[in-house]
Amino acid sequence: MFARVAPLPTEAGPFASALRRFRAARRMSQLDLALGCDVSARHLSFLESGRAQPSRDMVLRLAAGLLAPLGTQNALLQAAGFAPMFPASPLASEALAPLRAILTEMMARHAPNPALLVNRHWTVLDANPSARALLAPLDDGKDEMNVVRMLAESPLAAVAIGNLAEVLEEMTARLRLEALEAGDDPVLAGLVASLDAARARYPAAVAATPRRPLIPLVLNTPGQPLRFLSTIVHFGTSEDVTVRDLRLELLFPADDHTRAAMAESGV
Repeated sequence: MFARVAPLPTEAGPFASALRRFRAARRMSQLDLALGCDVSARHLSFLESGRAQPSRDMVLRLAAGLLAPLGTQNALLQAAGFAPMFPASPLASEALAPLRAILTEMMARHAPNPALLVNRHWTVLDANPSARALLAPLDDGKDEMNVVRMLAESPLAAVAIGNLAEVLEEMTARLRLEALEAGDDPVLAGLVASLDAARARYPAAVAATPRRPLIPLVLNTPGQPLRFLSTIVHFGTSEDVTVRDLRLELLFPADDHTRAAMAESGV
């Protein structure tokens, strides 16, 4: 008598589908992930086909092998039927009040230079007065201010930014890395596509000599252009999804004229 073989599932299931998507987004083969997690390639294949279901520990092991951000780890846990492990506190919550105080102080101390707080998708959450003044020429009146979309889609960007092609090149490189790190994130993928379309409209000149080591943001003003260098601050000491997804961008004057102009701005 032959043993009865259970039929293969007609659908892989949410975890199997999510695992395949995140692995593909990482551009890892099943063997790469299996070796990195000390899991047999056969078992991983069964997990991705839905023939096997993971334990909570296995989900976290695979997430570690994928170098998945906290939000992605939560998504994989939920897809497997487990509760999320990492909190995602609203920025306005009492739990994040100490962090909000630090952010407010950092932005205030950075004045008169621009400082803005964005989330992982580069939507502006807060900004000091000088940053709001510098963003105003790019504001197309939409309810949501998104730095990437303002650069890539606003018809005002080419007028307001003196080196738009360079800025688009640099921003595209940064977003591609962030999209790779995030894994399966359709919003980041859409932002990268928007940047690619903008780069086709504003192609950067190919320099015969090596490129300069620092690329400023050049803002056109009624007087002499203002030049800034950007620093991005991440918060990596928290296990909260919201905190890990924050970016604080601090712009510093790149020349004496910009430094003097900001000092005289009174903002």
